[in-house]
Amino acid sequence: MSDWGGGYVTDIAYTTGWYRQQSPSIIALACLLGGAAASIPTGDDAVNYLELGCGNGFGAMLLAASNPAWRVTAVDFNPAHIAAARNWAAEAGLTNVSFLEADLATLATDAAARCIPEADFVSMHGLWSWIPPAVQAGVVRLLRDKVRPGGAVHVSYNALPAWSNAVGMARVLRTIGRQHVARSDRQAEEGFKFIREMLAAGAVQLKRSEIVKVLMEKLDELPSIYLAHEYMNDSWAPCFMADVAAALAGAKLEWVASASLIENFPVLTLSEEQRALVNRFDDPLVRELIKDHCIDRLLRHDVYVRGARRISAHQRDAALMDLSIGLNIRPKDLPLEAEMPAGRAELNPKFYRPIVGALADGPRRIGDLLQLPEVEGKRDNPAELVGILVGSELAEPVARPDAPPLAAAQRFNRVAARRLVQTEPMSRPLGAASHRLGTAAPASVLDLVVMDRTLEGAGSIDDLLAFFNDAITVTDEARLRTVLTACIDHRLPRLRASGVL
Repeated sequence: MSDWGGGYVTDIAYTTGWYRQQSPSIIALACLLGGAAASIPTGDDAVNYLELGCGNGFGAMLLAASNPAWRVTAVDFNPAHIAAARNWAAEAGLTNVSFLEADLATLATDAAARCIPEADFVSMHGLWSWIPPAVQAGVVRLLRDKVRPGGAVHVSYNALPAWSNAVGMARVLRTIGRQHVARSDRQAEEGFKFIREMLAAGAVQLKRSEIVKVLMEKLDELPSIYLAHEYMNDSWAPCFMADVAAALAGAKLEWVASASLIENFPVLTLSEEQRALVNRFDDPLVRELIKDHCIDRLLRHDVYVRGARRISAHQRDAALMDLSIGLNIRPKDLPLEAEMPAGRAELNPKFYRPIVGALADGPRRIGDLLQLPEVEGKRDNPAELVGILVGSELAEPVARPDAPPLAAAQRFNRVAARRLVQTEPMSRPLGAASHRLGTAAPASVLDLVVMDRTLEGAGSIDDLLAFFNDAITVTDEARLRTVLTACIDHRLPRLRASGVL
């Protein structure tokens, strides 16, 4: 690990990723579901978006490519990340995104902060739990200076008490891993090898942790680079939600909701007995403390607002009725049961099937969907409809329902495809920039590559097989042919409906 990193992993770059909760449309929707006024960006709205801890900048570039009227600023401590992001943005021809290398502990007082505009939306994914208190304090100072009144901030972090039984595991693997003179990803591998040996030897504290058990079962599927950035930083520390809220209060930020939208519906996340306990208290931080002990929430995605304006249920519903959504699935793939933290929820087919059927033709307003004559059920609860469809990732908010595919977004997607085909698994879920959505349409690396080849005029199965045989080593051509056929027949039509193609 490099000395200048101050205990943070800097010798290897972080993995490429897109996280839906970072999207302003999801952040604003969370605010509405939490009873706070918010405007979901639409049309040519000018939005200032700030990302802290941007890694190689994929998410920031995706939003910039989807929204040419936005100004996107992304900050990271690692100069290798910033160099890679700037190179990628230049190749994609993006001019509305800028990348800043900076130490968040001191950025608020540096001259470089002057170039950061007042932000409407801020996202900090995978940052807060991995930085020391001095850097957290610097982040709060920056947010105090740069978040506009009414601006919203998304912050994710490893949450307590869910992580309490795995803190010891993380300490052991970091300590043991660093006995090896090697890169951070190799150190993480060695640390986890030793954890396996401890489990085999009957280490009681590790064996009693359900998190350790699940993690070890999934370990072979997780990239070593991810494991290094997750566990090998000196300052990794899970947090109680109330402590994060207390820190962010220094920037006049108030917690309003979860960006994991389902979590804003107690009936879907808590049992009847648990809801009765939560409902004894008015203080939202107390309610969230109880909730965190009742559900298995390892990672919190919280939304804070600087000057939250509380709205009534009627005002919330009026705003949701005007929201347009589009499908991420084929109508026939609508699940009539969904797994929720409180158990399995059944979806009324007489209510949801007509709505999903109408969405097959393209994005529709929530208000129009609830007025469909064939819909049977409650028509005055748009929050439930949005919560189920968007919260379960069956649908996405749509910023510009009639917008055609945008050249800038397609150019970014094609550059992403050509870069990622060499570095990421084909099944890796990421996203494709969409001007129509104003955010990412769900897409795997394979989807991006097939889109790129289709725009190149070489989108037949045989063309694609020839391309993959040249680009990567294909070990099972029959299986690849099946996967490509499914992509062309099922995924590309959904991406066209999302305005990507």
